[in-house]
Amino acid sequence: MPAVFCVMLGIFSLVTSEILPIGLLTPIARDFGVSDGTAGLMMTLPGVLAAIAAPVVTTAAGRLDRRKLLCALVLVLAFADFLAAVAPSYAVMLVSRVLVGLVIGAFWSAGAGLAPRLVGPERVRTGTAVIFAAVPLGSVLGVPAGTFIGDLAGWRAAFVVLGVCTTILFLAMLVCLPSLPARQVTSAPVLNALLRRGSVRVALLVTFLVVLAHFGTYTYVTPFLLEVTRLGPAAITLFLLAYGIAGIAGNFLAGSTVDRRPRRTFAVVAGTLAATTALLPVLGGSPTGALVLLVVWGLAYGAVPVCSQIWFAKAAPEAPEAATVLFTASFQATIAAGAWLGGLVVDAYSPSAVLLFGGLVAALALAGLRRPVKRPGLTPR
Repeated sequence: MPAVFCVMLGIFSLVTSEILPIGLLTPIARDFGVSDGTAGLMMTLPGVLAAIAAPVVTTAAGRLDRRKLLCALVLVLAFADFLAAVAPSYAVMLVSRVLVGLVIGAFWSAGAGLAPRLVGPERVRTGTAVIFAAVPLGSVLGVPAGTFIGDLAGWRAAFVVLGVCTTILFLAMLVCLPSLPARQVTSAPVLNALLRRGSVRVALLVTFLVVLAHFGTYTYVTPFLLEVTRLGPAAITLFLLAYGIAGIAGNFLAGSTVDRRPRRTFAVVAGTLAATTALLPVLGGSPTGALVLLVVWGLAYGAVPVCSQIWFAKAAPEAPEAATVLFTASFQATIAAGAWLGGLVVDAYSPSAVLLFGGLVAALALAGLRRPVKRPGLTPR
């Protein structure tokens, strides 16, 4: 399992690098003299570039050994973190975020579906759940730890620490990852063929709506907790920690049910996200109400990546890497769209308004889940 944990830690570094600005959004915006909505571009750019990099880099890599590809990408990620730490202007900060996006798209596409190659058949489900535990772990450890370090030593110190940890991970991957020659070459015709499948299109629709709802709101949860719940930085760190712990539980709970009941599991997740984000402006004025809703929100969102990945994998069992490319591209493009649209709403209205917007979008995902799948691949239940 050391190789599985290396891939998990690689995705953890990606997730942490991508969402770290959420916990540091206000101080970064203040330092560079930009609004919270403009600072949200730090979330939008990586998502856009990741969506482009997922198919482009994966097809360009051809038959390159995936071990070499993953190690090179982690090294670029470390450089991007260090660049953010020393950025003299917001423009340079955005350049670092472009690099983060390129790495995210390529690493996710090549690494997220590797569990069957790294463990025996009887441990594939566990290996997949371990790899995807990196997503909520980024919320549990990454964002709260980064926010804590930022409170103590400034937001730049948080990026320095992340860069050092990512460099250490690069060395560990060199030691632990076995050779991973490409088994299938992901090409544009293969991706186009998958996009013609009804089950894949439903997966794209539901992933788009759920992730749009989440990142359109979660990107701006710190301003909400500051302005509406009126929490201090230390309390926000604890609230984000509670959210992340719930996310880990959601990841493993979904992993135990989504393989048998993908549609029902995703429907529960979408409905819960819709309810919690819509209720936060109503009940989130009190610390207790905000904490309870954040925990339920974390439990629901922790299930989203594994639900979406398994849905895509079931829709294209004969082309796992191509399915992961589509999963990654759709996921990351929607992160970008969510952060951008959420920023527009926050700047025009308020953090409370963006939460209501997110609740409505998540509710629309339920309609997508009711759409019948006529092509083979995924059995809706």
